[in-house]
Amino acid sequence: MWVWVGGAALSCVAGMVNVTGLLGFAHQSITHLTGTTSLLGAAIVHGDTTVLLRTLGGIGAFVAGAVLGGLIVQDSALKLGRRYGVALAIESLLLFAAVPLFQHQLFAGPLLAATACGLQNAMATTYSGAVVRTSHLSGMFTDLGIGLGHALRGMPVPQRRLWLSALIITGFATGGVLGTLGFARVGYDALLGPATLTGVAGISYVAYRQLQIARSGDRP
Repeated sequence: MWVWVGGAALSCVAGMVNVTGLLGFAHQSITHLTGTTSLLGAAIVHGDTTVLLRTLGGIGAFVAGAVLGGLIVQDSALKLGRRYGVALAIESLLLFAAVPLFQHQLFAGPLLAATACGLQNAMATTYSGAVVRTSHLSGMFTDLGIGLGHALRGMPVPQRRLWLSALIITGFATGGVLGTLGFARVGYDALLGPATLTGVAGISYVAYRQLQIARSGDRP
């Protein structure tokens, strides 16, 4: 159950962060790199140094966050006991730090947000046969389409995998709606929502794990 709730919440966070980046001064996606890499190619051809530096920065920041996530979580499958709480707390701090930078229209804001999303994306990798990526949806839509294709052919359908994909897609879309509404009302302060959510989740998870360790006598 924790995987389902966590996946929905984190995809919602990513949706909110990404729409803030798209609506903000840089008008650049934050949570995934496909479009950013396409913009990088166009910038190289057109000799647009500003876009070139921004896209390279965004890609580098996201990858740096993923590296940090790999250093912290140190696993390729979702498993209770890994250092998800620490990763979530760091993600929260990065998002909080990004808010004033966004407000002053400094590109360090999107860079910190991209680092946070790279970190989040590296936390969750595989579960129930599905590749779990909470910061973008291409894989989720692909898994959903494959499952529906199998169903049309009368083949066995991995229902847990399909439901997980649908849940993450719904969470991301919900985050986009909430982020747009928040940006219209409070501007970049809309990022305080996902920053607070990840911070509370991280602290709660650390406390929960420590309680489990105290009760069982196991090492983290």
